Amino acid sequence: MKHLLRLNKYLYKYKGYLLLGTLFTIISNIFVIIPAQLVRISIDFVVESFKYYQVFGEGHLAEIARSQFLKFVLVFGVLILVMALLRGFFLFLIRQTVIIMSRLIEYDLKNDIFDHYQKLPLSFFRQNSTGDLMARITEDVSRVRMYLGPALMYGINLLVLFPLVIGYMLTVNVELTIYSLLPLPILSISIYFVNNMINERSEKIQRSLSGLSTFVQEAFSGIRVLKAFVREEDSSNEFTKASEDYKDKSIRLTLVQSLFFPLIMGLIGVSTILTVYVGGIQVMDGQIGYGVIAEFILYVNMLTWPVTSLGWVTSIIQRAAASQARINEFLDVENPMISTESYVGPISGDISVKNVSFVYPDSGIKALQNVSFTIKSGESLAIIGTTGSGKSTIANLLLRMYDPQEGEIWIDDKNIQEYDISDLRKQIGYVPQDVFLFSDTIASNIAFGRDQTDMDIVEKAAKDADVYENIVKFPNGFNTKLGERGVTLSGGQKQRVSIARAVAKEPRILLLDDCLSAVDTKTENAILNALKDIMVNRTSIIISHRVSSAKLADKIIVLDDGRVIEQGSHDILMAKKGVYAELYEKQTQVNEVVGE
Repeated sequence: MKHLLRLNKYLYKYKGYLLLGTLFTIISNIFVIIPAQLVRISIDFVVESFKYYQVFGEGHLAEIARSQFLKFVLVFGVLILVMALLRGFFLFLIRQTVIIMSRLIEYDLKNDIFDHYQKLPLSFFRQNSTGDLMARITEDVSRVRMYLGPALMYGINLLVLFPLVIGYMLTVNVELTIYSLLPLPILSISIYFVNNMINERSEKIQRSLSGLSTFVQEAFSGIRVLKAFVREEDSSNEFTKASEDYKDKSIRLTLVQSLFFPLIMGLIGVSTILTVYVGGIQVMDGQIGYGVIAEFILYVNMLTWPVTSLGWVTSIIQRAAASQARINEFLDVENPMISTESYVGPISGDISVKNVSFVYPDSGIKALQNVSFTIKSGESLAIIGTTGSGKSTIANLLLRMYDPQEGEIWIDDKNIQEYDISDLRKQIGYVPQDVFLFSDTIASNIAFGRDQTDMDIVEKAAKDADVYENIVKFPNGFNTKLGERGVTLSGGQKQRVSIARAVAKEPRILLLDDCLSAVDTKTENAILNALKDIMVNRTSIIISHRVSSAKLADKIIVLDDGRVIEQGSHDILMAKKGVYAELYEKQTQVNEVVGE
């Protein structure tokens, strides 16, 4: 239960719902006990009245006695009906308080988890799978809600109903109470074990269904490859095996579930038989009336579900505790990326990287070693290097997705760690190497970095990124809805929309991380020409493995295995006839051959 203590702050927040739910539970249970007493009184009244009725025999007095008798029976019937309606009304109120409280807490908990996720560094998401993150905010939270809702509701009901009913039963007849309640502990223990078996097999079914869904999703996502390699039959066979496993697990669960209600009904039957047997002996001995037997049978039925739910509630609490432990594990992850000064304000764009070394914490890969360079506000820098040389790592450090283990990064004579992280990122336009577009309209994707969608700015950004003509040719233009991850667009169009999204922010620093890799030479030249105007009076960093992207830059640095091996302008580096010059000549020759 220690893991569930984290939820007490939410229970305290919604204590009004909880207190009202408890009050309504007490009142509803009072209306449960009263009808049973009315049944006892009415049965005893019927038995006694029938004796007197027989004395009158036939005649006028018999008719009067019969009329009075029926009036009393009708009054008892109406009272029992009123009690049932009142109980139903308060049961409705219980659900409108306790269950709604659980939904409100579920809402708060999901928001708190999602908010915490967004504050965690990039390394957290590299270390944990998306599926696991989603499971904790969906399935685990749902299990916790079951504890806060149904389990809490039935638990309160159990704590209220048991003292009321058993206390009253003991005042009526101690011996009959003991015998009538004898099977109930056995029922509770049996239900606990059956529930555990059901939960265990349900878990296996969920895992099997998850595997089946993953297999189907992968098969349909890769249908082109399946058809090209003529592997449809193999895929069908694998699906049949997965379906067979799911079917077998489902049948095994059905077998256990089929024990549930027979077990309940059987033990209730035993309890009823004991009540009638012991009560019958006491009636014959003149100790109690007939009505007491009927009253106790009703009490046994009242207690059956709370006792049955005890095993079910225990199982829910166990599962909720396990889920909350998983949730707490992520909530306890602290964000090392904190701002030392929380400085907020406009930046001009001076950047100074001083002897920076960086090792990825999740993989241990050393990405940068003693990297240093400076850029003045409004200048442009090209970072050239082969795959794995550390180019994208510099982009991550400038965005402060990570902090370097050694060295410092300064922006406008302030250490990058002094800036408020969100405010800093708002002033950086970033185009990632791996383009991600949301399932929304093109206009919304381009305006994603702005608080409001200004179509003039959106259209200008699209023109600057050389994607405007493509967009207006779509039937719905800028209102075209993109598919998942922007599947509606080609690779080049996605990259250009991503560039437009960064430009639309009107940032002080523009960071292009190998964003022209999916476009051809002609489109690249068109975008680069458009970027000339965008980069004016704006600090720009162009990261690329193509030397052609470097021609706009005032300064170029060449990375190799995390080290700066060359730096200078295009002309200076070409004159050195080093790595840059060699790359330039190779790529130029390739482009000439392709052009021919």
